[in-house]
Formats: sequence, structure tokens, C-alpha cells
Amino acid sequence: MLLGQHTPVVAQYSPQLLHPIPRATARRDLGLGQQLPFFGVDQWHAYEMSWLDDAGKPVVKVGRFQVPADSPNIVESKSFKLYLNSLNNTRFASDEEAQATIVADIGAVAGASVTLVLFPVGDAALAGARLSGESLDNLPLAPWDGEPQAQQLQLSSGEAVEATVYSHLLRSLCPVTGQPDWATVWIHYQGAEIERSSLLQYIIAYREHQEFHEQCVERMFCDISARCEPNFLHIQAFYTRRGGMDINPFRSTDPSACALPRLDRQ
Repeated sequence: MLLGQHTPVVAQYSPQLLHPIPRATARRDLGLGQQLPFFGVDQWHAYEMSWLDDAGKPVVKVGRFQVPADSPNIVESKSFKLYLNSLNNTRFASDEEAQATIVADIGAVAGASVTLVLFPVGDAALAGARLSGESLDNLPLAPWDGEPQAQQLQLSSGEAVEATVYSHLLRSLCPVTGQPDWATVWIHYQGAEIERSSLLQYIIAYREHQEFHEQCVERMFCDISARCEPNFLHIQAFYTRRGGMDINPFRSTDPSACALPRLDRQ
């Protein structure tokens, strides 16, 4: 793995840079087997995509990738960035040829079919979205020392409610480098009502928690599911960009639900 190591700029197309991380290890820690309790995608935005056209002129795009949550592997983020930069001096006859090459390379490492939409850098579709629901961030907070635990999530009542909430206070740590990753998390569920201050306390408990972005979201999904036994649950985290990329893991009980677009913060 190149994460945490000094790496020189690679000037030639190098798909071998891409590094897979099996999802199974972290999912075993959550008690998950092959039958997953969620659907979803890992949605990436790559803001520094570039290659050369047939005449040698640079092409610059923003890419939106979606890697299915049931793929066997995560694509490690630093290797993803280095791979995309390795394309900078590669000539393609068309944007479609570049797109097909990239999709094939990422899919081979993820172990599943991925999608890629290319946008002009000024495309209005890249504008930041406004989240629905209520912010948790001004609620009072009881102190908590230690790792996030499902037991932190206190139920207001046993009656089912529908709630949509979000917080900009999510921070987790890279499990390799220990560096902080910052995010907004959005939660929409119908089930036993979770007391909101306890939900905020739970989110902030990730502040010293070391896990990859995708794994943090799956842990949240499992803990909330265990506590409120929801009729439906959608969770998405919007991590701020590093090295020209952001990641937005989305997990849902609904196979037809779609990930939300990027936020202004990203």
C-alpha cells in the first residue's frame, strides 16, 4: 500500500498503482456475512482529471465515480489519486475512450462494475446541494470518552417516527496515517426515535476513531439499525476532499435509493 509513503509523481499511465482493500475484514468485525443488511455506493468526485487529446492538447474534467457497496474491495484513495494523475500525459482519441479505460481499471480493482460520469469543470450539476432535515450541531452534549458504541444511542420512545437529521461535526482518523478526515453526515430513518443529543454524542465519538470512510458509515448503519430497528434507513457521509478527491459513502435499506450529490463544503 502506498498510503503513508513518500511517492514520486508517475508520468506514465500506470493502472498497477491501484490498490484494493478487501471489505470483508472490517465487515467481519461488524458481524456481517455475505448477506449484507444494506445497499448503496461509494460515490467519489475527482476534481483533477486530465489527459491529452489526439493532438496533444490537455483535456480537463470532473469525474463522478460510483463503486457499488457490494463490491469485494475498496479502492484505496491515495492509489486512486496517483492512478488518475498517471493519465495526465496519455493520449486518447476521445473522452469516451478515456472514460472506458478508467472504468475498466477501477472496476478490475474493486471487483465489480463501476460507473463514471464526466463533467465540464463549470457544469451546474456540480453545484453543492442543500441537505434536508434538521442540524444536530447546536444541541447540548454529554461528555463521552472512548470509541463510538451503539449503546450511546438512547431511544426517546418505542414509537416509530420518521426523522431526517445531519451534522457537520463528523471527524474520523485514517487507520494508516492517523490523519483526520472531516465530513458531514446525513441520516434519514423511520423507526424508534433516537434521542438527538445522544445521536450527536455518537457521531462525535468518531473523532478519535481510526477507520476508512466507507467502514465508518457501515458501522453507523449497523449501530443505528441495532438500536432503532428501522423500517428504512439511509446514511450518507460527505467527506471533504484530499488530493483533489472527495468520497461520499451511501448506505440504505432501499436498493432503489440514490446517493445525494456533493455539498458546497466539499
